[in-house]
Amino acid sequence: MRKGIRTLTVLGVTGVVTAGVAVSANSAPQHDDRGSEIRNVIYLVGDGMGRTHVTAGRDRFYGAAGKLNMERLPFTGAVATYAVEKDSAQPALVTDSASSATAWSSGVKTYNAAIGVDAYEKKVATLMEQAKAAGFATGNVSTAEITDATPAAQFSHALLRGCQGPVYSDAACLPKKDDGTYEAPPADRTLITPIAEQIARNGTADVILGGGLARFEPDDQKALQAQGYQVLGSFGDASLPAQTAASQRAATKADLDKVRGGKVIGLFNRGNLTVENAKAQLPADAPQKQEPTLAEMTRKSISLLSDGQHAKGKDKDKGFFLQVEGAQIDKRSHANDAAQTLAEIKAFDDAVKDAYDFARRDGHTLVIVTADHECAGFNIIEKGSFTNAEAVAPPANTDAGNTANNSTPSRSSSANVKDPARSSGFVNAPGSADAKNFGPATFRTADDPAGVQDGTAQASLWLTYLSGNHTGADVPIFAYGPGGGAFAASQNNTELYPKMYRALFGTAPRGH
Repeated sequence: MRKGIRTLTVLGVTGVVTAGVAVSANSAPQHDDRGSEIRNVIYLVGDGMGRTHVTAGRDRFYGAAGKLNMERLPFTGAVATYAVEKDSAQPALVTDSASSATAWSSGVKTYNAAIGVDAYEKKVATLMEQAKAAGFATGNVSTAEITDATPAAQFSHALLRGCQGPVYSDAACLPKKDDGTYEAPPADRTLITPIAEQIARNGTADVILGGGLARFEPDDQKALQAQGYQVLGSFGDASLPAQTAASQRAATKADLDKVRGGKVIGLFNRGNLTVENAKAQLPADAPQKQEPTLAEMTRKSISLLSDGQHAKGKDKDKGFFLQVEGAQIDKRSHANDAAQTLAEIKAFDDAVKDAYDFARRDGHTLVIVTADHECAGFNIIEKGSFTNAEAVAPPANTDAGNTANNSTPSRSSSANVKDPARSSGFVNAPGSADAKNFGPATFRTADDPAGVQDGTAQASLWLTYLSGNHTGADVPIFAYGPGGGAFAASQNNTELYPKMYRALFGTAPRGH
């Protein structure tokens, strides 16, 4: 078994960003409080959450005139998410989670799959590393494996996001060259050290909650405990060559509830945490029922980080930086499972409420809610209509009133009808078992009359997907608290880093 070097160095950040221009604030009361001191920053990421995800979640759970908790935050804007091609500044218009998370955590554009390095494979410092070094308490929470791209970009550095562990492999950790061979290992061996090993040894986050137990080994648990962490559950048996579900014990909500303070790591599943939609359908004694919700992990993290125990020296008012990810919005959008996607939007929004409630009580906390990218072209279509994917041919493209507007080759409206071979009904309706079905999913909303059921033509929310992959659409951003107005802008994802840095440190980062 070959593993990488287990040390990290915090480096200065390079790169230049452009200041955003404020464009909008919603109709909620304004709470910028620019004169208030910012002590804490809570950054919540709905992975894969585009504008339509937010709208669909609102319609489903609160009705067309309602609001999600995130929509109650007074400052709103938009974020451009593009990445760059490796070894260049050439835009790659559709990002992945790794390059996007590196953009907001370090302020630099990088290539897809890169974690905490720039486009030229140079390590860049992260906001969480800088906050920790300055004496802030720090936390990292996710419903994905904690080694996955979004959480990993705050407290690790890797040439490839797949280098998660538990063991090293060239295929997972080294980029390929054009001829198909692997690049030579870098001089900085940290960049090919499995992410789990980095997390277990660098002490960057005081509170670590999520999934991914299978990525860790008993020596990781020993390293964490040597740094004073409470390790919930068990990372396994050191006498075994490899860990299994039988040798490891996932942490539980009951374990987390018992924690009263200090540094802690809790991994509640060997993989990603269980989606709420599936968890609700499991029997009461299913082990997945023992996993905490994202809101519960968020509340506990805020409680632990705000008690001052993690502050360096005698400065108990230093504050904290917490990142919270609702990862399954993205993962279930990839799967084109609208029912699970909607439930994960609600679960994420519940966590937003806990952060928002704390910030309103505290008066010194900046809350930011956004996404890393949009996933799958999630869309709301007109009730009773159908998608291009269901049709024999796309819509007609001729203009009878002005033939100069015609497109070529021309298409007739007679072909724009549903193809029974491609649409066997609503994908979430009883009896719609065709794996090739492109039909929409339909859901009742808070506005629908009693008796209307999901999976019927009477349900008013009709949802469909463009693809199973990410898109390049801008994503929404919401903010509350001191300095929140800075995020009411049309901005690049790299601009989020200096804005959060200024909120924590009161000054711009070097090079910005």
